Amino acid sequence: MDWMVLPLRRYARFSGRARPREYWMFVLFLFLCFVGLSIVEGVLGLTTADHWFQRGPWWAGAGYSTRGGPLTGLFSLAILIPYIAVAVRRLHDTDRSGWWLLIVFFPIIGSIVLLVFFIMGGTRGPNRFGPDPVEVGEPELRQ
Repeated sequence: MDWMVLPLRRYARFSGRARPREYWMFVLFLFLCFVGLSIVEGVLGLTTADHWFQRGPWWAGAGYSTRGGPLTGLFSLAILIPYIAVAVRRLHDTDRSGWWLLIVFFPIIGSIVLLVFFIMGGTRGPNRFGPDPVEVGEPELRQ
């Protein structure tokens, strides 16, 4: 659980490096929070839902889609800065500038490239963004 909330303790810290574990555990934490919020909003009736039905000459299709409600929107807004900060630190661990986050604005290819960067292991030893977090250890997580 400590790994999941570590980026919240480092709220707007864009310097330094983040291990893959720190990034992916935070992503898991966000996923679980969004699932929980979706359930709460569904129970409270705060979501907006679209039901659609299409009929053609040889087929028929129906679907259902929901969009997040106000709780999801507020949570997304509150978590934006910590997510960007941990993503920048994760890029720093692979010896890349945080400006690489802007590649996501290139539709499919940018997201794939960014995903590969996040999956890659960090550079061993110190790099231009600081010491290796694996060698130094995480002082906040020591007991």
